[in-house]
Amino acid sequence: MFNSALVLTFKQKLYEMSKKMKFPLIALVVFLTYSCHEDIDDELDPASDAEINDFIWKGMNVFYLYKSDVPDLADDRFNSDEEYTEYLNSFDSPETLFNSVLRDDDEFSIIVEDFRVLEQSLDGVSLDSGMRFGLALIESSGEVFGYVRYVVNDSPADQQGVERGMLFNKVSGEVLTENSDFSGLFSQQNFSIGLAELNGSSVEALDQTIDLTQVEITENPIHRTNVIDMANDKVGYLMYTGFIDDFVNQLNSVFGQFASENITELVVDLRYNSGGNISTAEDLSSMITGQFNGELFATQAFNNNFEDRDILFDNETSSGASINSLNLNRVYFITTSSTASASELVISALSPYIDVVQVGTTTTGKFQGSRTIYDSPDFTRQNANPNHKYALQPLVLKTVNANGLTDFSNGLTPDVEQSEDLTNLGQLGEPTEPLLSNILNIIGNGRTSPQHLPFEYEIIGETKMNTPDFQRMYTNEKLISPQIP
Repeated sequence: MFNSALVLTFKQKLYEMSKKMKFPLIALVVFLTYSCHEDIDDELDPASDAEINDFIWKGMNVFYLYKSDVPDLADDRFNSDEEYTEYLNSFDSPETLFNSVLRDDDEFSIIVEDFRVLEQSLDGVSLDSGMRFGLALIESSGEVFGYVRYVVNDSPADQQGVERGMLFNKVSGEVLTENSDFSGLFSQQNFSIGLAELNGSSVEALDQTIDLTQVEITENPIHRTNVIDMANDKVGYLMYTGFIDDFVNQLNSVFGQFASENITELVVDLRYNSGGNISTAEDLSSMITGQFNGELFATQAFNNNFEDRDILFDNETSSGASINSLNLNRVYFITTSSTASASELVISALSPYIDVVQVGTTTTGKFQGSRTIYDSPDFTRQNANPNHKYALQPLVLKTVNANGLTDFSNGLTPDVEQSEDLTNLGQLGEPTEPLLSNILNIIGNGRTSPQHLPFEYEIIGETKMNTPDFQRMYTNEKLISPQIP
């Protein structure tokens, strides 16, 4: 018979162990790990595509969230080893097989040829210039330009004088269009941006370029904090760009400072935050609140191979430190179409418990989470096949809030809709920045400011849109898995 019996044996052992230990089934699986494992940089004998394809099919058969919607992933798909082998050999590359077993509307599952790149990316380490940008298409003219959203401190872009609000319409001398190869342009180790300005809805090039170099940097996701004194309130502001577990202690310190200054209102700026670690999302939510310790934060729903799992509000961070909680009953979030996954989880998970005011534009609409799957007996990094470095990051779960909210594929709609004015971005964290200014107006007198944009535009690209960590929401719980004979 076909060797899927091994996969089914794996699932049965997981199930039996979960019953004995009274853990949810998924809790017996080791999720993404990066450290404390042997280095497997050297391949002993390069794996064949058939060997890699075997790993891909088995991994997706066990973990893929939408397995039941993909006939080729069914447990009874093959009647013999020969039929299975013929199936694996029918694909011209591992990527082709992987893409063939994704549900048609799955835009987020990925396969990587070198899992070390993925691991670094999820840890906030990347090769880039530090310029965080968006790419906008002017609807009336069809012209494309880039705009600087912010700059990573002490990065090459920062050292070269790049600032938020700068506009550019050329990269390495090439004028940007809707059909430009953005991935190629921005992946060069050395490139330049040609600055521009807007004249009405037209883009006009300036006689100024800035040369940039891409280096390995680790971005601190706590980009800016501030405390703003108002007549009757103290407003805390946090510009947070990614849910990275390594910085959770620094995040906790920020909330300790907010608590020491007795803030009465909080603004969490997630406008450019495309997601990250689920446990960090829970930590942030517990810092904002604190009065719901032990209550349901969200449920992780898996495919039928696993039992669903509840995540609870906690009073300790993932590192074991006591959480500095603000015990707030209201929080303001700034969002855009770049706000995704773990950012959306925080918004949806807090909504059943406190007053959540969302200002900006509709979010991405990603409620699913991923895990990294390696080619090893239990799909963890330990004992991974040394003959290749392929890994999978498929969707393996979806989040459900305490009121049952999930599947919001069209995004989370703001309470107060306000687009960024690309001709007047303002300085992040300053009371004059347009979106923050509007929130302060709501806090101060309960009214919103009218919005008048000079032209309509569509965001067609942004920094890291082609990197492994883009719009990721993932789990990295380090639990013990059974050994498969």
